[in-house]
Amino acid sequence: MTSGDAVKPKAKYHHGDLRETLVQASYDLVAEHGAENFTLADACRLAGVSTAAPYKHFRDRDEVLGLIVKRGFDEMSSLSMAAVEKVGVGTLAGITAMGKAYVRFAVENQRVFRLMFGQHPVLKKEVGVVDEGMGCFSKVIEQVAIYCERNGVRGDPMTIAVRLWTFVHGASSLLIDQDYAAVAPDLDVEAMLEETTPLLLSGPLP
Repeated sequence: MTSGDAVKPKAKYHHGDLRETLVQASYDLVAEHGAENFTLADACRLAGVSTAAPYKHFRDRDEVLGLIVKRGFDEMSSLSMAAVEKVGVGTLAGITAMGKAYVRFAVENQRVFRLMFGQHPVLKKEVGVVDEGMGCFSKVIEQVAIYCERNGVRGDPMTIAVRLWTFVHGASSLLIDQDYAAVAPDLDVEAMLEETTPLLLSGPLP
């Protein structure tokens, strides 16, 4: 989508909510059309405000994209912890559910997910984005640490968490890029997560 395409404006925003309205409109646009097609002008049209409005609240387009990335990490973290709490904190089932939530987020929010993980390299160096990403990952480390303590698993929770993240992130990327469809069209990714998570939680590899 380009800035010339039609964008239906939302209802009028409430006074004082302009910043949030613009961030949410921007998030929605990136989720639908991708960061490469996102303009602040489109966000203004969707929010029903003038094109001068963003510059009262944001430095530039990159700042808005950074806020979208932070919102993405926050959403991913919330979904992951909700999945954990349904089946058990610090349990194998909980950590497996966390992995499944990660994959579902990636599949359902592909364009935001790509932006979160390197589509716009400048954002990866922004302090707020780094902090938000680490905050999301820290939830995985916490769950792994609880699991290891309860089950007498030797090994560093950080190392095990990185191992888990590497697996679910790789699976997510292969899934949304349709690479699994090319080489293993009948693969059940959730079943693979259930089979592999216990192995990755087993402590130091031999």
